[in-house]
Formats: sequence, structure tokens, C-alpha cells
Amino acid sequence: MADPQGFMKYSRSDAPKRPKPERLQDWNEVYLQEDPAQRNDAVRTQATRCMDCGIPFCHSGTAGCPLGNLIPEWNDLVRRGDWELASDRLHATNNFPEFTGRLCPAPCEAACVLAISHDAGGAVAIKRVEETIADMSWENGYVQPSTAAVSSGKRVAVVGSGPAGLAAAQQLTRAGHEVVVYERDDRLGGLLRYGIPEFKMEKKVLDRRLAQLRREGTKFVTGCEVGVDITVEQLRAEFDAVVLAVGALRGRDDKATPGRELKGIHLAMDHLVPANRACEGDGPSSISAEGKHVIVIGGGDTGADCYGTATRQGALSVTQLDQYPMPPTVRDDERSPWPVWPHILRTYPAHEEAGERRFTVAVRRFVGDDDGHVRFIELQQVRVEKDSSGRRSVVPLSDEVEVLPADLVLLAIGFEGVEHMRLLDDLGISLTTRGTISCGSDWQTTAPGVFVCGDAHRGASLVVWAIAEGRSVAHAVDNFLTGSSNLPSPVIPNQLPLAVV
Repeated sequence: MADPQGFMKYSRSDAPKRPKPERLQDWNEVYLQEDPAQRNDAVRTQATRCMDCGIPFCHSGTAGCPLGNLIPEWNDLVRRGDWELASDRLHATNNFPEFTGRLCPAPCEAACVLAISHDAGGAVAIKRVEETIADMSWENGYVQPSTAAVSSGKRVAVVGSGPAGLAAAQQLTRAGHEVVVYERDDRLGGLLRYGIPEFKMEKKVLDRRLAQLRREGTKFVTGCEVGVDITVEQLRAEFDAVVLAVGALRGRDDKATPGRELKGIHLAMDHLVPANRACEGDGPSSISAEGKHVIVIGGGDTGADCYGTATRQGALSVTQLDQYPMPPTVRDDERSPWPVWPHILRTYPAHEEAGERRFTVAVRRFVGDDDGHVRFIELQQVRVEKDSSGRRSVVPLSDEVEVLPADLVLLAIGFEGVEHMRLLDDLGISLTTRGTISCGSDWQTTAPGVFVCGDAHRGASLVVWAIAEGRSVAHAVDNFLTGSSNLPSPVIPNQLPLAVV
């Protein structure tokens, strides 16, 4: 039984960060590498704040964690110092807790009962506890390959090696199927590799998990675009089922703003991918912010990633623009009551390091020099309005224009869905109006024996949802191949987070 007074004895404490001047000089993770004994003692104290609620909303599939992580259980195990059993309970529901512990925005914390009232001192630091359990698991050798006792004789192709594809592959391999993961890039990991900056998750964290998957028997093929390098006919002939985990990488562009054609204006991923390749040792980035005034358009996670990348590359200035008003710093119970995901200002470590954020502004036009390279932006105060059909429009509040220097502009304004690819055409699969791949209740697409999961099905979303869908599609594929399945299935295809509409 947890300590019912733990939250009254101890205040919330997040993981300490390295000094800002230090972390701006390298690409290492922003959080301090603590002495393991001190770290574990601090995290045990944080786990003691968990009350083992009668109804733990933190692992609710709609309000909290879609994986159904058994948070009160492993919090109490950590409180008691039983790290190995805590590792077992955590890995029972999450294939990659070291990914979610670093990258997930923690809807579990938003749904924590202690988040209802400010007087309770804030939610349990669940994300910190999870990451520490995961790191302890590796440090103490608790993470070992888990191999199937019997082979099913069935073969499954997984297209895409992001978190959804890797979760599906690991589950299916452990169920006894022969799984081959195809990745069109030269390295594995999808956005975990080339989209997430090193300062958020060092790639050695990804590589050690990939080594475990290999030891379990999952096979990987890189530099292979399915549908081109291997045809659909070959795919059908060689495999009994196919899982599409191709992501939703088609970046949203801004074709309407005058001057968009100028050089120096790029989509966010065109900046992040070569920056990550540089960290992998592939040579200098083709798009660098060094010595430049950088404008990041878009206020979300991807914009923050560009922000932190630009500062580390040596930008003269970084300004992030958001069309919407600055959110409140605390939850507005009328707009986003507990336990839904709160509409609040989210400050990432990158925002604390340098630069500036601007709200209720939009670019009127991009201005270039005689060589056709962007040099300035014209900025206006705006308001975002919606009509009766929900269609957005950005309305200037006045004719007043502010001019800002801009040598590099990065468009981080979201994703439009799955990229157009020959694979889908040859499978006879059409995209939905949202740019995603639809499926039935069994995760199967309109192409028989072809399943979908992750961002390709849901649209650009959280890493925790990608893993949850990967685990669920593995259950569906296992059932399709054998007639039954004991694999867990934490979510259903049409499941959505709890929200106020």
C-alpha cells in the first residue's frame, strides 16, 4: 500500500538540468547525469507522493496513458526500492519506456489526481520515475532478450522503423513470427533517429534497444523503399501479413505568404534531419543556423526542436512565432477541466536557453535581397477566427507592420499526413481526407492482410500513442495469422483522448 500522506510530506521535484551555458556547447541530453544513488533516492521520494488512488486516471486509456501503464504499482515498487520488479511491471505494458520517459509530454501527469488542485503540490513526477526505472533496468541488466519458445512458421513485414513499427515488430517476434522491418533511410528509428534532436534523446538510447530486438530475432533491412526496391508482388509472395508503420511525414507548407519562394525558407524537417545526421557523424548540416537570425514559425513540439537546434548551431537570434494567444500558465478549469489534457503554456528546455517567443503574430510577407535570399519578415498582430464550419482564418488586428531580420525561416506548422508513395498505390490503398490510412476494427486496411498503425493511421501524434497502436496491431496480426492471440491490445483504432469539444 502506498503512503497516503506522501504528497503532503514531499513536494514535486523534476529532474535537474545541466547549466544552460554548458548544454548550449554540445548536443548531449539537457538533463544532468546524476550520481545513481542520489538519483534513485530522489526518485523514490517522488514515487512516494503517489497515493495509489482508488480510480487511477493516470493509466486511463482516454484521460491518461494509452498504454495502460500500471503507474501506481511501479510507483509503490520504487518507493520500496524494488527496482527489478518495478522494471517488470513497467515493461509489461511498454516496450520502450526509455523513449516515453524522455519524449512523451506525459498525459498521465495531466490526469494524476494530484493535478486537480494546486494545493496538492502538482502531479506525481511520473515521467521522471518512468525514465529512472528504464535507466536502472539497463544499468542493472534487467533488460534481456525475450525469445519465442516455438516458431509459428509465419512471416510478417513491417514497413517503417519508428516507435509504432518497432513495437509491433518486437511483439510479433516474441509471439513466434519471423519479422522483417524495412526502413528506407540508412539508419533505423524513423523520427526517433532523424526527427528528435540529440539533446532530447541521445541515439545511444535507441541503439541499445535495437540491439535487444536483433538478439530476439527481429531482422532489419535499411535503405530499402518498399514498393520500389521490393515490389508489392514480392511482398505478397514472401510474407503472410504486412504492417504499415510509415508515419505521417508530409510537412504542411505555407504557399500563400508572399516571398515563400525565397531561398533560406525551409520546412522544419529539412532542418532537423541534416542536423541529426551531423550528430551521427555524416558531416556538417546542409542547413545550418550558424551566424543567422532564425525565425521559427509554429508553436508546437517541432518548432521547439528547431529552436533548440538553431541555438546549438550558433544562431545570432532565434524567434518563435505563434498565431494564437499565449496560453495560461495554469489549467483553466472551464476550458480544459481535469483530467483532460490542459491548455497551458508549455515551456521546453530550449526556450529557457536563448531566444524569444512571440504570440498572436503572423508573417505578412517574406522580404529578400537581390540574390533571392530571405533577409527580413514583416510581422503583424493577428487574431485567429473560426467560421460556423470550423474553418480557420487569420485576421490582422491593424495595418501596423514590424520588421524582423530573418536569414533562416523554418516552417514548423504541422504535418498533412502520409507521404504519397508507390507502395500505397500498388496496394490499392487511398488516403483519407486527413491524409491518413484508414482501417477496420481489426486494424486491417482495405488491402487484405495489410495492417496499419501509428501516425500513418492516427496522424502526427505522441510517441506513447505510436507504441500503443504498435502493440495493438501486433495482437491483430497475431490473431489474423493464428486464429487467436495472447498479446495485449491497449487501444482500439477509433480511440481518442478525452477532450472538451
